[in-house]
Amino acid sequence: MHLPSLGTANIVQSISGDANPEEKEKQDLFGPRSSHIRIPGPCKMADEVVTQPDGQRQFICGVIEGFYGRPWTTEQRKDLFRKLKSMGLGSSPSYMYAPKDDYKHRAYWRELYTVEEADHLSSLIAAAKEAGITFYYALSPGLDMTYSSPKEIATLKRKLDQVSQFGCEAYALLFDDIESELSKADKEVFQTFANAHVSVTNEIYSHLGSPKFLFCPTQYCASRAVPTVQESEYLHTLGSKLNNDIDILWTGDKVISKTITLESIQEITEVLRRPPCIWDNLHANDYDQKRVFLGPYSGRSPELIPHLRGVMTNPNCEFYGNFVAIHSLAFWSRCSLDSKVNSSLSADIKLETENEDELPAEFLSKNVYHPRLALKNAITEWLPEFFMEKEAWGPITKPQPQVQMVMPIIPIIPSINTCMSLTTTTTTSTSSRTVPEVNTTQLQALADVCVVTSSLTPISNPVMNSLVSPTKVITNDDIINPIPTTAASNIELPKKIPISVVPVPIMEAKAVEESVELTLDNATFDENEIEPKSDSVKERLELDVDDLEEKQEPVASLSVDAMLDDTNASLSPLSGGANEPMECSSSIASQVSPREDEVIKLVADDVIMESVNDVHSMHVESGTSSPISNTEMREENEAHSVGTIENNTTAGGCEPKMTIEDLGLLCDLFYLPFEHGSRGHKLLVEFNWLKANANVILQDRSAGGGGDAIKSIKPEVSEWLLRCEQFDELCSSVVQLLIKIAHCQNKEICHELYSYVWDISGSLSLLNCYIKWLALGHFPQNTSSYTEGSYTWFSKGWKEAFMSGDQEPWVFRGGLIADLQRLMPVDSGNDLFVYKLPEQPTANYYLLRPYCNADEQNVNDVCTRLYLKWQEEQDGAGQIAFPLPSNVFNIVADGLIGAHLTLSPELCIVAYDESNSIIGYACAVLDVNIFRRNLEMCWLTELREKYPKDLSLQEASEEVRRLVTRFVDQFHGSSGHAALEQCPPEVSGSFPAVLISGTLREAEEKDSGITKRMLTVLLAALRANGCFGAHVCVPEQDVAQVNFYSRIGFVDVYREEATHCIYLGRRF
Repeated sequence: MHLPSLGTANIVQSISGDANPEEKEKQDLFGPRSSHIRIPGPCKMADEVVTQPDGQRQFICGVIEGFYGRPWTTEQRKDLFRKLKSMGLGSSPSYMYAPKDDYKHRAYWRELYTVEEADHLSSLIAAAKEAGITFYYALSPGLDMTYSSPKEIATLKRKLDQVSQFGCEAYALLFDDIESELSKADKEVFQTFANAHVSVTNEIYSHLGSPKFLFCPTQYCASRAVPTVQESEYLHTLGSKLNNDIDILWTGDKVISKTITLESIQEITEVLRRPPCIWDNLHANDYDQKRVFLGPYSGRSPELIPHLRGVMTNPNCEFYGNFVAIHSLAFWSRCSLDSKVNSSLSADIKLETENEDELPAEFLSKNVYHPRLALKNAITEWLPEFFMEKEAWGPITKPQPQVQMVMPIIPIIPSINTCMSLTTTTTTSTSSRTVPEVNTTQLQALADVCVVTSSLTPISNPVMNSLVSPTKVITNDDIINPIPTTAASNIELPKKIPISVVPVPIMEAKAVEESVELTLDNATFDENEIEPKSDSVKERLELDVDDLEEKQEPVASLSVDAMLDDTNASLSPLSGGANEPMECSSSIASQVSPREDEVIKLVADDVIMESVNDVHSMHVESGTSSPISNTEMREENEAHSVGTIENNTTAGGCEPKMTIEDLGLLCDLFYLPFEHGSRGHKLLVEFNWLKANANVILQDRSAGGGGDAIKSIKPEVSEWLLRCEQFDELCSSVVQLLIKIAHCQNKEICHELYSYVWDISGSLSLLNCYIKWLALGHFPQNTSSYTEGSYTWFSKGWKEAFMSGDQEPWVFRGGLIADLQRLMPVDSGNDLFVYKLPEQPTANYYLLRPYCNADEQNVNDVCTRLYLKWQEEQDGAGQIAFPLPSNVFNIVADGLIGAHLTLSPELCIVAYDESNSIIGYACAVLDVNIFRRNLEMCWLTELREKYPKDLSLQEASEEVRRLVTRFVDQFHGSSGHAALEQCPPEVSGSFPAVLISGTLREAEEKDSGITKRMLTVLLAALRANGCFGAHVCVPEQDVAQVNFYSRIGFVDVYREEATHCIYLGRRF
């Protein structure tokens, strides 16, 4: 009961006592304990009393702040109350205060609130009452409570009595995510765990005067019920013994349920002897740092409402990321019917492609709920919040804790996975098709397919005091989140599960089903989609979903032989006995691809070719089998890239503004736990299609199509180029979204959502650059044999398992971001996708593209500046000014990267900024030995003529003279570098490709992952050419470079004493 005559300090003092009675020496700072005790009222058991019909009870609808991670702030909670009031959530809009990691809710539940904390909590309760919101105060004492201890019961009563004095009139006791074993002392008093919970809860309920009360059981979903819902002794005891006026929380079939059916509700209602109140985790994201859920409330028909006591959503950790979740729940709560097209894909698409005025009458009825219509309405009302000027505190953070993986029970093809910590290379086989089986003891390893942050230390769960400060951390000791462990313990697996193997049709094979529009099964804003340029192209684009996803070059069936652990904990399916189970071992051999013995030798020893360099013409050995000239598409590529960047800012240099279309894209990228949004799904489908059908570019050019601009382009080539352009525009729209969020006036929204869009933008920059590289045609005809197969969205069984809802979503870690990363043909690539977030949101975002001839001088400048800065730090001498004298302007770049740009320009990637200025490069050659022979025969000969020994430097400084002399001596072979003429066989045998990269320091400071992204694309390009290992040669005194490559999986292979260089190599 609220006592208006008492001040907050007096309230605290009147009922305060030791938060922990066993710590006698610790005195409460507010005076002696009071003997304030409530007289318990009669307890009405479920089997003794029939309460008022459920139809006469108010329907509870609202929000639970019940996630793990950083709690919301006091001001955010008050903002939530205002939103709940304006949105109209049912007859009893409610909020439950239950942040798992807040100071005195769970970890220190015994401790009473201080005066300062009491002021904040009182103001929260008052703000909720003012808005007409029922404020449920929840405690989670189950971590360490002795249920039979009178002292513990008294402590719990004192804590809740104190809160009642703040004006609270509704409460909850939560016993979720705790051990289900009674202590030794409790076993002497209670027969079962359920009896202990019932006893404590009934006593507290009576003590508080029978208020509104919610109870969360330990078995709070069907998958946690032991052994089943119908046979659970725990749930039956709650149903028969817990006071029937206490509402019981229930999450559905799973912790995170894709759907909640009427049949499942009727089942639990029968067991609990009352309708449940749904604790809905559909939008909870505290289990995955890569995902935030911005899709609409779905999977629950409004027809459930009469059969429930209520629905409360436990949403995203990010407060401002919950507008759609709450708004669509409010819309749902006001409906009485479900649109009958939720399971009908064609009708759903009809809804999205027609104008609202033309919608069927049933969609326009206020009583009918449709998720996509709810999303559209929510986005419209969410947009103004982006223009509210609000400041944010601190750097960008991701507050969610990491959780242990649970094994997925799904048939998947193990193979290449750029995001896996347990995979290596793809294997194809021409043997007859068999269905390999995987031991379920190995499925935990398969679960790690989704772990993209394997090299990071798991984030601890700091216990915070959000009532006082949004940043105040009480302790960094971990508070365990046992969800995955408990969930896994209740899963019964068969001994073996077959791994499905499926052939894929070639490009021309069309399925006779529905059109491409069906792939956009939840598209909201078709005005954003790119229209086909002709009717014929549009017809070719109208393909079935499965056709889009599976149309690839035919590959032989995959087989599984073993799982190998390398230094990156990689899993490698080998070609061999297809029916052998996977086995674990640890060996350096795991870095060796099984395909290498079968790889066709792509490098001819003495192939004569013309250099594409405009200045130099020479005869060199080729390191590639591609017969394509690399000049043709480069200029077009560059021009398109410039246009894309220029479009990222509005006319007049004004900051770009967020639009309805932008929010639609944002929600599509971060949709729901079991479903990707339409444009997110389109990104996956289009990239996979472009990668699988890139051979049409080779076929067209080998037939002479690329040599005559007048000739008509083949239809399949036209289709590929069109879809390549569309994919580029879709990727560009995501970059534009990132820039708009960075410029957002509401910095709180910006700080909460920026990191997610930044992550996905980085992933798309890789994919888009790789597609642009494929468009140049520098790969062999059999490239699919090196890049096909993977644990990806398109693996047999993966998409079905993801969308089915049969697995908890934390099994599929990373969501769309991870699914995109896994499509890159780089194996054991998890370490390549771990990026450090920028500390503050920035619109300075760098993009990638293949190198073109026009970039040569810009790349040379970057290389020279980097070397001069490094040399200055090494020698400690005076600074050498950039640029160098005109006659030696490019001497540094010519010596370091000139050969790469001249002899192997097709394997060079550049990074550029919004003004199209080059800020970094990464170059490679396929075979180091051939490269070195060409270097000696061609490139060094050219440099000796360009930089003679008697080079004149009359006006240059002493530092410049020494620098030039060093390079000239190197060119003329007088600096003792003869040992470099042949790469050590220890290196060239397993790591034949050689890499070199560089990025301007100022760019690295803004985006520390830019070099890593360039190298990832380069490794994928090498892989497409049948190369499975690469190395770098780094001066041993360059500690920063050695550390950088070591962090991304390169290992020390060889040290050359003569030159003091370290060879670092890695498999991929």
